[in-house]
Amino acid sequence: MAARLRLRSFAKINLDLRVLNKRPDGYHDLRTIFQTVSLADTIDVEYRPGRSRIEIKSSLNIPDNLIVRAADIVMKTTGRTGRLGFVLQKRIPLGGGLGGGSSNAAAVLLALPLLLRKPLPMEKLMELAAGLGSDVPFFLLGGTALGLGRGTELYPLPDIPAQPAVLIAPGIHMSTAEAYAELDRESTNGPPASTINSFQSVAWQIANAAPGEDWGSVNDFENVVFGLHPQLKSIKGKLLRLGARPALMSGSGSSLFGIFPNRELRDRAVESFRKEFAKDKVYSVTMVSRARYRTLWRRQLAAPMDSKVWQPQDRYAR
Repeated sequence: MAARLRLRSFAKINLDLRVLNKRPDGYHDLRTIFQTVSLADTIDVEYRPGRSRIEIKSSLNIPDNLIVRAADIVMKTTGRTGRLGFVLQKRIPLGGGLGGGSSNAAAVLLALPLLLRKPLPMEKLMELAAGLGSDVPFFLLGGTALGLGRGTELYPLPDIPAQPAVLIAPGIHMSTAEAYAELDRESTNGPPASTINSFQSVAWQIANAAPGEDWGSVNDFENVVFGLHPQLKSIKGKLLRLGARPALMSGSGSSLFGIFPNRELRDRAVESFRKEFAKDKVYSVTMVSRARYRTLWRRQLAAPMDSKVWQPQDRYAR
């Protein structure tokens, strides 16, 4: 008998992003503040017991889809067999620094063990998530969170209000590897104290600022990416002129976002940008708090809503 779920898989933005020194393992030390937003993909999942097979249909052709990789690792970890079918409807733009692929992978990690009636502890899910990608662990948690190291060391921050925002995805592909190469960070013992002090200041500002206040947010990738694609700098400038505070590039680009103090300013900005860009490149979104994120996940997994423990638990699991 088939078991089915429909999942919403949310995007993220980086409210601040500092790239520090290069590490011996080839990764970079990061300081970032993640934030989930309401733009989401839809994933339909169907499981049938039997011989193992994983199939996916997607509205976009995505090589080496993280959904398949996440499903395979869950099946192997739980020891379950069976046919898994996924249908993915993409709304989160690819390669835009919004974490769509990572979010899809985390959605599978959260949902599939419950669908298989073989729940995994959060510690194990975090381990599997880190092996799939640096942003994946964050999507197991949601809300506003501090990311250290590769971005996989996570600490909750006070959620910012559900402020309205605009996402602009101009469709310019920016390779993450190329962006890091352009930054040309050296292998050192640690970052300058001024960088850490500045980041700490922004983290405090975000936690305590009123809507419309400038946090002093920074994305270290902006200088190099804007140099390669000046159009992105122009988009940020327009967001600021229209009243966004802050306006920033997300991740290594090329998507940009602006957070607005009210819906009226946000809606005017959306209308203005849709005169320049196609509808599927301009998105009206809101911030999704950690509590809201968890409520949405419990609802779509039909998990107990009164549980004080995260992650979602299947009351019928065995």
